[in-house]
Amino acid sequence: MRFMLMTTDNGSADQKQDESMFVEMGKFIEEMSKAGVLLATGGLEPGGTRIVSSGGKVTVTDGPFAEAKETVVGFALIEVRSREEAIELSKRFWAIVGDGEGVIQQVFGPGDPVPGN
Repeated sequence: MRFMLMTTDNGSADQKQDESMFVEMGKFIEEMSKAGVLLATGGLEPGGTRIVSSGGKVTVTDGPFAEAKETVVGFALIEVRSREEAIELSKRFWAIVGDGEGVIQQVFGPGDPVPGN
């Protein structure tokens, strides 16, 4: 099962990040990589570009977007056996970085069973 763990910007991203936090996070990422759990990770640019398709017309707008209250600022794509395992890895992440908010969503690909179908 693949899950996307996303970090959202709720305003707490400005908290102080010290060297020990980066060392702990490096060890955590290395552990997950060696175990084959971590498929990809990264931060996302602030703002981005919004694309809206409506009535056959596509509109493109460059950010930042003041109305975006829960912008995704970082992610990790993981492959684990269960949602519970994804939650446990997310808890370990937050124990390292401190205050913040995130979202965990299962990722489906070709041939994957989608719940409810």
